[in-house]
Amino acid sequence: MITLGRIDKGQKCTVRNCKNDAVRSVNVAKAKGAGLDVEGKAVYLCDEHYKQFKKGNKKTDQIERWRHGI
Repeated sequence: MITLGRIDKGQKCTVRNCKNDAVRSVNVAKAKGAGLDVEGKAVYLCDEHYKQFKKGNKKTDQIERWRHGI
């Protein structure tokens, strides 16, 4: 099977001082808005930092859902 994504190839978490393997990629602006100290143009998060991202981004996502009537 051919794997094309960076996460499948073993990309590391891009949060400063984290060396865990990434499981998700997210938008840079949303990651910074959620309070994560990220490096680089693309953001890849491990399990632990993805949970922090979801908690930090919960209110923003709720406002976006209201805005779009979902």
